[in-house]
Amino acid sequence: VRGLYVCLPTQSGTPLNCPILTRSSLVNLLTKHTMSTPLKVLIFGKHGQVGGALLRQLTHPSTLVDPERYEVIATDIEDVDLTDNEATASLVLETKPDWVLNTSAHTAVDKAESEPELAYQLNATAPETIAKACHKIGATMVHYSTDYVFDGSSKTAYLETDEPNPQSVYGRTKLAGEQVVANNLPQHFIFRTAWVYSSGGKNFVNTMLRLARDRDELKVVGDQFGSPTLADDLATATIEVMQQVVALGSSFDDPAYGIYNATGSGYTSWAGFSEEIMRQSGNDQVSVLSIPTEDYPTPAPRPAFSVLDNSKIKQRFGIQLDEWQSALRRCLRQQS
Repeated sequence: VRGLYVCLPTQSGTPLNCPILTRSSLVNLLTKHTMSTPLKVLIFGKHGQVGGALLRQLTHPSTLVDPERYEVIATDIEDVDLTDNEATASLVLETKPDWVLNTSAHTAVDKAESEPELAYQLNATAPETIAKACHKIGATMVHYSTDYVFDGSSKTAYLETDEPNPQSVYGRTKLAGEQVVANNLPQHFIFRTAWVYSSGGKNFVNTMLRLARDRDELKVVGDQFGSPTLADDLATATIEVMQQVVALGSSFDDPAYGIYNATGSGYTSWAGFSEEIMRQSGNDQVSVLSIPTEDYPTPAPRPAFSVLDNSKIKQRFGIQLDEWQSALRRCLRQQS
């Protein structure tokens, strides 16, 4: 669904196709007419970048969302301990949501190397518990995964069907999470994303901006490539998918469930990302020195090339996340 168009005559006699509803507006309209009661959405990880973006967008009026059509239950560590499987399952079973959006995860890539059991609990066991509970109540689950499920040896962007080969504890536990969700719940979406950042919180963009206040030169790895992804854009894509599925109702094609890549469009290196951050933030006096990975050793290995091909989500849902440079510009404007 691309939108609705009206044909208007012109003086030349050639019809002019004018859009009167965008795709998101149309889906929002259809959703309103297919939802007799508010859609109940349970979010795990409301304090995280993606969870926070989802909470904001689902509870504030926009061209995409009418908050009256949603009942949002947002949780984090103070509400439920994801190392407690019984409590996690009980939350889902007692609230009985229509959709569960699981943004919680152990995302400290290097720290995961020294605490693999906790990483597995948060990245695999907890999602499995949530998926099994969703199956009992007939809920649909969205789970977020990572480019780190790949080893980074490819020379072309990874498809959803490419064979994973994670090289870190983080990557292995996230892949395990994908598998247990898929094995326990038919109606699931797994969004693989990468290099997530937002205007607030701890992330690469804010780290570079902080360092730029005290340094004239930044040494940044230049031989690792990926796609920066604005959390707001990933949240918007999630809501658009949810709305399309709800609007289609029982006619939604079950095989369309599954794994989708969802990252910002285009790709760059960490050094290239840093250079653009400096340029757009007005820190042109700060130079970025590109260094090889071997000059910046870390406990967990990083994939050298983890660009994801986003064709599937565009073809199935008409969704394409913004170019990473444009998304960065919007993020920095939010901070100013």
